[in-house]
Amino acid sequence: MTVDRRLKKMYKQDIKVMDCTVRDGGLMNKWQFSDDFVRGVYNACLEAGIDYMEIGYLSSEKSFSRAEMGPWKFCQQKDLERIVGKNETNLKLSAMADIGRIDLEDIPLASESALDMIRVACYVHQVDKAIALAHHCMDKGYETCINLMAVSTVGELELDEALKDIAKSRVKVFYAVDSFGSMYVESIQHLVRKYSAAMPGKEIGIHAHNNMQLAMSNTITALMEGCTMLDATLMGLGRGAGNCPIEILIAFLKNPKYRLLPLLQVIQDYVHPMQKEIDWGYHIPYLISGALNAHPRKSMEWMESEKKNDFVTFMKEMHDNEILE
Repeated sequence: MTVDRRLKKMYKQDIKVMDCTVRDGGLMNKWQFSDDFVRGVYNACLEAGIDYMEIGYLSSEKSFSRAEMGPWKFCQQKDLERIVGKNETNLKLSAMADIGRIDLEDIPLASESALDMIRVACYVHQVDKAIALAHHCMDKGYETCINLMAVSTVGELELDEALKDIAKSRVKVFYAVDSFGSMYVESIQHLVRKYSAAMPGKEIGIHAHNNMQLAMSNTITALMEGCTMLDATLMGLGRGAGNCPIEILIAFLKNPKYRLLPLLQVIQDYVHPMQKEIDWGYHIPYLISGALNAHPRKSMEWMESEKKNDFVTFMKEMHDNEILE
């Protein structure tokens, strides 16, 4: 494909941007955001023309305690209404559901919820359960998609089998996810091409983490390969090293349906000041876990310890223990 044809793909009218600031950023503070913060992100997304805002997780209170977790771990209707009312706008709201952490009876009918989409996150051995949960949500009136996590640790044959099952499902959107921020452009290109070939007719999304400082370039690569659902967060706020920064993505897209200024305003008012409380973004421990294709939980623990700046010891411990899950 020529560069010109790739560029044309990037400006297709069906591109949709999803802001994941509250959902992914909540992994750094247990979703203990103030109402003003969440409302500020919501209003900024609305004014900026963002297509979807992922406002948190849909979880069962049997799995998590409200004494520890903030309201955006649960996304109950009373909390949603406090921020967005009935959300009678063009901005669609999404929540993510993890396999095994939500009961079917905890999912209301879409007609009774401010949520428009439920995204099902799963590992490769949970694909059958993810499809069942997604279908259940579709039957209740929601848009759905499946985000297959930790795909950088999955073998090709195992992945092929999972894609066959998803191709047969009613789920319309499937995400390429760089869970550990370990992928390079070539890996993203390979993954998106594989997904597109295995699941013709399904829409492909991209969710990139920034451990290797490649989230933006990987998102652009996915876009050039035909991805039309693009995840990003304000100032990259997200787990560990964070995500593709939405303000950079919008500045790059130069699509007239999006506006940059409202995003800069909410960053100035709410997100940038939060750096005093939450230590996300580029730090060497996150680089190390990304370079080793490892889950960032160990690097996050290291960042919370008194040894956070002892990069050499962390690298040796990670390498010696071969923490590659």
